[in-house]
Amino acid sequence: MTNDQWELLLATVRGKTPEKPVTGFIIDSPWIPGWAGVSTLQFYSSEEIWFQTNKKVIETFPDIIFLPGFWSEFGMCTEPSAFGAKMVWNSYNLPHADRIMTDISEAANLKIPNPKTDGLLPFVIQRLVNYQKPIQDMGHEIKFAIARGPLNIASFLMGTTELMMGFMMDPENSHRLLETITQFSINWIQHQKEMFPSIEGILVLDDIVGFIGDDECQEYAVPYIKRIFDSLDSKLNFFHNDAQGLVSTPYLKKMGVDLFNFSFEHSMKEIRELAGPEIALIGNLPPRDVLAAGTPETVREETRKMVQEFGDKNRVIWSCGGGMPPDVTTENILAFKETIDEIA
Repeated sequence: MTNDQWELLLATVRGKTPEKPVTGFIIDSPWIPGWAGVSTLQFYSSEEIWFQTNKKVIETFPDIIFLPGFWSEFGMCTEPSAFGAKMVWNSYNLPHADRIMTDISEAANLKIPNPKTDGLLPFVIQRLVNYQKPIQDMGHEIKFAIARGPLNIASFLMGTTELMMGFMMDPENSHRLLETITQFSINWIQHQKEMFPSIEGILVLDDIVGFIGDDECQEYAVPYIKRIFDSLDSKLNFFHNDAQGLVSTPYLKKMGVDLFNFSFEHSMKEIRELAGPEIALIGNLPPRDVLAAGTPETVREETRKMVQEFGDKNRVIWSCGGGMPPDVTTENILAFKETIDEIA
């Protein structure tokens, strides 16, 4: 994002009501390749295609903030690859990381990967190194260090059901697993900052936090995610969980979260009440059923309803409830942006 966009984002998150409403979307490989007319595999395997498609998005929608901005990623394979997960690729679908553990007791054998050398992480960094100057020539900077959250990574390493069972039946090894992943995540975040001093924010994405109860959230999610957000002197801690979010929302401040992206199934009023007035919200139009599947008029109608029901202009980035899904058209994005500008 540009420095002006970054400063606008910071000001909005800190509670300064902007002169014009702010619109922003999380964008990455589920949406960009299809929108740009390339295959998912082309997007991952060609640095030039990755750069040109991101550039096309920015030039098509210059007044929208795209988060985190020039995201160098390989879908959900990024972090699991560092632990040795087998990666399965598909031309037009997202890649899949196979599990490397069958039981939580194997956590004792898991080693902390080196983000400088292991898996796909060196390729994530090198892509940004190779294109840092073209990105800067566009007036943009690399502003976020990014990591999947510890529960999210753990679910790929051993399976979601098995992880949930581990939390219930073997707390000791569950903590051992999360400790290893969290230390890796901290090292990964810090390495990104070392490579790109322009980084001033952290983005953590963890939908599995939405699958657990209150006690488990306090024990297995809050302390580990807080440590990741505390790993840098960050100006903006951005947390994404578009699964069930009511359990974790009361603990956002404790985790160090400044900006929260959540499920469309929760109203913005509901999340604001649970999170408190100091947490900025980014949302909350239904991404698949409205933004992707709806007509431009449907998008306009539902956007008006969303803004009117929330009734608050403070600490809000207007978006959808989650990342940009596949098949969202240019027309629907413009309909959303135009409606926000008219009524918010």
